[in-house]
Amino acid sequence: MSSTRNPASSAAPLPDRFDVCGVTPDGAAWLASAGTYPRSTLTLWEERPTAPVVLPCGTAFDIVNVPAIFGRRMLDQLWDEGPGSGPVAVHRGRTLLFSAPGTAQRLPSLLEWEEWEEWGAGESGGSGRVDAIPPLLCHGVGDAVTVPALSPVAHLTSRWLVAPDTRHPWLPGPEILVWAAVRAARTAASAAVRISIFPPADQDAKVYDVSRRR
Repeated sequence: MSSTRNPASSAAPLPDRFDVCGVTPDGAAWLASAGTYPRSTLTLWEERPTAPVVLPCGTAFDIVNVPAIFGRRMLDQLWDEGPGSGPVAVHRGRTLLFSAPGTAQRLPSLLEWEEWEEWGAGESGGSGRVDAIPPLLCHGVGDAVTVPALSPVAHLTSRWLVAPDTRHPWLPGPEILVWAAVRAARTAASAAVRISIFPPADQDAKVYDVSRRR
């Protein structure tokens, strides 16, 4: 992912070290715009590039918070079969999917509307939605989340999978995320009946082509 810098901008550019993990100055500016005091957030990152920060949801983005493994399955569906994704992070065993504002309000009702029992029991042998899809925590207006540091750190409990790289990133809405969740659940159900003598592939080796993001 490339960084776009504007020499004429009045704001001081963030250090190039932020580009090491894929978060560009423009991406950092977009993240900071979610808070009440963007300049203060950028100043904090300039002074402490390895520090995570808590940002409010509901204005620049909403967050769909899912268990790590299921989140990676959703992410693979978004990139392999769909339009791509917005920024994505992992934090303490959860996958954080950045989504369009308003998603947190609409996604739960869309999940309830889907006929999970009909396909869930038939394809996975489970008892329906509870067995097929784990709880999806939706963070919107009034909520806040911890986002990873912009600069890479030694531990991997909090890191970017798809780092923000623009001031106006494309963010998936609730319909796209419902589709990804359904596909991820069906893929997991199909994989559950397979037996392999080979160890699973390294999940962290996945590379997402951001140029495909719509």
